[in-house]
Amino acid sequence: MSAFSFIFQLLLLQITLLKSNSLQFSFTGFSQPNNLILDLSAKPTSDGALQLTDNKPASIGHVFYPQPFKLFTNTTNSINITSFTTYFVFQIVTSPEKTPGHGLAFVLSPSNKIMGAEDGHFLGILNNTSNGLSSNRILAVDFDTISGFNKTVNFDTNHVGININSMESEERESVGYHPSMNDNRLEFFKLVDGNPIQAWIEYNGDTKRLNVTVAPMNQTKPIAPLISHPTDLSLYLTEEMYIGFSSATGKKEISIHYILGWNFSSNGSGNLDLDLQKLPVQPKLKKSNSYSPVVEALIAVLSIIALLFIGSLVLIVVYRRKMRFERLEDWEMDSPHRFNYNDLYYATKGFKESQLLGFGGSGSVYKGILPTTRSEVAVKKISDRSNQGMREFSAEIECLGRLRHRNLVNLQGWCKKKNDLLLIYDYIPNGSLHSLLFKPKNGFFLTWEQRMNIVNGTAAGLLYLHEEWEQVVIHRDVKLSNILVDADMNARLGDFGLARLYDHSEDSHNTNIVGTIGYIAPELAQLGISSTCSDVFAFGIVLLEIATGKGPNVHVEDGRGNIPLVDWVEEGLENGGLFEIVDSRLGSDFVENEIELVLRIGLLCSCPKAEGRPSMRQVKRYLDGDDPIPDRGRSRIVEEIKVVEGGSQRLNDVSIEVTADSNSYSTVEMKVVTSSSFAGR
Repeated sequence: MSAFSFIFQLLLLQITLLKSNSLQFSFTGFSQPNNLILDLSAKPTSDGALQLTDNKPASIGHVFYPQPFKLFTNTTNSINITSFTTYFVFQIVTSPEKTPGHGLAFVLSPSNKIMGAEDGHFLGILNNTSNGLSSNRILAVDFDTISGFNKTVNFDTNHVGININSMESEERESVGYHPSMNDNRLEFFKLVDGNPIQAWIEYNGDTKRLNVTVAPMNQTKPIAPLISHPTDLSLYLTEEMYIGFSSATGKKEISIHYILGWNFSSNGSGNLDLDLQKLPVQPKLKKSNSYSPVVEALIAVLSIIALLFIGSLVLIVVYRRKMRFERLEDWEMDSPHRFNYNDLYYATKGFKESQLLGFGGSGSVYKGILPTTRSEVAVKKISDRSNQGMREFSAEIECLGRLRHRNLVNLQGWCKKKNDLLLIYDYIPNGSLHSLLFKPKNGFFLTWEQRMNIVNGTAAGLLYLHEEWEQVVIHRDVKLSNILVDADMNARLGDFGLARLYDHSEDSHNTNIVGTIGYIAPELAQLGISSTCSDVFAFGIVLLEIATGKGPNVHVEDGRGNIPLVDWVEEGLENGGLFEIVDSRLGSDFVENEIELVLRIGLLCSCPKAEGRPSMRQVKRYLDGDDPIPDRGRSRIVEEIKVVEGGSQRLNDVSIEVTADSNSYSTVEMKVVTSSSFAGR
């Protein structure tokens, strides 16, 4: 025998074996289901549909084809897996008075008799003891109308799942289909809407992939499957398997599950078309009516009266709340919109600690993602619920809610629920200037170019507040931690809880001493006078911090401990040590004339006397190079210097006035005045 003849006969033998192991059948309706095994509640209807469950609680129905098919052949050297395809049309009908459930499943089982299965989520396939056991040897493709078997996971109540030996799906998807070949979107539909549904389940023995496709009966078969799951069924199932359906209802969730038509073919043989026009589609159930027309009319009249009464009460309550709201919160008229508390709670994951961005002077700030727009926001939760906290809350809304400038933080809105006071801002990714300068993360370092950009931006924001808006705004808490830096390294001045507004024609008024130690101007600390000049003083301290990398107080090693940053800068400049006071982390990577300019402006702005400080407009002109800084330095009063006279222990109080030249930073005049007015101090 030639080699060619041998190969030909071998192929012929394999084809003969495939045909002998193949299984195919087709049912267009089930008027004579004598060749099917029906179990429990399963039964044919008078018009030829196959009903799996009754319209009752805890109903279970099984239908199996009596002949098994060869899923795979286990030879000495290899395992040959059979491909198979099934196509069926099913219908789920639910009474309007009942909750639908639980669904049905196409099943491959080692037996055509399932014993001991439970209803509900188990769909009449497994029970609480057998669920998950590898010895089950069961594959189920379920069409579920209740949330998943694992109740701790929030699954869609309308899904298709692939289950192997367990009711917990290997893969699941919400019910839908691709409407066309070039359309990747899914057209979703409901299993329980009462309309017939087509299902295709195909397993390729060569690629070992299980595809599931669904569509309403009026649609052709979609090009792409809903689920394409890779799995080698020979690892889980037996060589011979029975095919069929299983369905169940729950204790309260009840539907009638029908199979209208069914085709099956293994080894790629057979025609899987069904004549959809001949299928016994079942009518939808109507709501039962046990009342007489008179009773129905009486119920309708009473219902209308009750609705009118309830509607009137609702209108009265809403009107009263609205009037009370308008009396208490008139500032909302000129403010951004009010957010829903539940949206903010969801956005911040319940104000979870992992969302915490930091702590402000009056509360904690959380990062959030709004559920409606998916945009990032920063949510400030006011911790002080006293009258003072409410005043700061409303002040920030009234002030920042109307301000719009690229160097100010944008307030998107607010929320007030009982004692919870919330402010919602744009999310600024780089955080505060204080964090970037003193607590950088991941090796981040502010270059001099970036610092200069932040200086100019902060100055522009303060100029807008002081002179360019319709009213004068005194911030009253200018400091590094209230200057945020956006993704483009632009400064954004924020936290307007202490801000005060007045008309340009008015003078500033005395206020309580507010602010942060180290940034409070002398006239504010001594007399309670808050003005644009006090903001300029704080801005001067900010400039010195940016240039030196030091805080408002500096520790020195000469025994004095901590001294004000202003004094430390002055002393360094008087000693000619410009490079000694510049932030050492900059190295030599800075523009010398720019850093000298920032230091000189910082000293000028932090002048002890308010009248000696420039306005923010003048500061901006200095920074832009439009005007030179005047040739005068920062004048300060050292009030008490004790001098020991000769060998005497008597101390005299003296006053020393020092004037420093702004160009050389050296002392050019010192006047010592001994006054009797100090003797009694």
